[in-house]
Amino acid sequence: MKEQQTLSNKAASPADSEKSELQKTAVRQQREIADLKAENLASGNENRDLREAARLDQITIENFKQAQRQIEVLNRSLQSRNRALEAVNKELEAFAYTVSHDLRSPLRSIHGFGEALQRSAAAKLSPEESKWLQKVLDAAARMDRLTEDLLRLSRITRSQLKREVVNLAQVAREVVHELRQTDPQRDIAFAISDSLEVQADPALMRVALGNLLENAWKYTGRRPQALVSFGRQQRDGQTVFCVRDNGAGFDMAYAAKLFAPFQRLHSAREFSGSGVGLACVARIIHKHGGRIWADGKTGEGAAFFFTLPDQPLLVEDGEPAE
Repeated sequence: MKEQQTLSNKAASPADSEKSELQKTAVRQQREIADLKAENLASGNENRDLREAARLDQITIENFKQAQRQIEVLNRSLQSRNRALEAVNKELEAFAYTVSHDLRSPLRSIHGFGEALQRSAAAKLSPEESKWLQKVLDAAARMDRLTEDLLRLSRITRSQLKREVVNLAQVAREVVHELRQTDPQRDIAFAISDSLEVQADPALMRVALGNLLENAWKYTGRRPQALVSFGRQQRDGQTVFCVRDNGAGFDMAYAAKLFAPFQRLHSAREFSGSGVGLACVARIIHKHGGRIWADGKTGEGAAFFFTLPDQPLLVEDGEPAE
């Protein structure tokens, strides 16, 4: 009996073992199926994220293209307006040149005949009449100066740049020498840096420095110890030139008027001039592709800064400067 039971147990063992293996295989397959389902789910989520990202990218690209088209339209409109503005400016410059040129002859005739009348009829005129005639002469002389200033501005605008190496220090010393000849007794000190070489139009830079230094000479006229300096410094990797004085200065609230033609921050009774000098300087610096600005304080002097690009740039008329 015992032998039959033992044989029965031995016969059942392989079947049980096979069943156990099948169960393990089934569990393993279920785990693999679950992992595959999880991977498929993650892949599906990733695909949805990619599709959403692609959709958003497409929207961004379309928006960019639309913005680019708008920029192109605006650029064409701006170019058209710039061409129209350039044409108007050229017409205005031509008009100013023609008017100022044609006015000079009659104005000088008025002044000349007025002086002749003043000499010949001096004894016959009353004091009041003599005063009236003098006012006519003064007005004609002032108008002649204004027309000359208009011509100066027009010539600067219409001129072509001829770039070459210019030593601004040497130019400044020449201007100072000429200024000292006008008033040898003037007590004023000039400090000019050495070898300030630039690529620029020598004739135009002579005009620009002449105006800046003449301004400094004029507005330090009431200083017992006047001082004017001209040098350069580095700002943000760029060379900046500066003409500085300890003269009358100006109120920074009105600094925007400094470089506009015929705008003055001091009355003619205080300091002579027509208000064109700094406008000429600004046009010359801008013509070279540079910038100009000023800093000052009333009663404490002024400083005029300007830059000159190292490389030739395009000038107003679109021709490359040489």
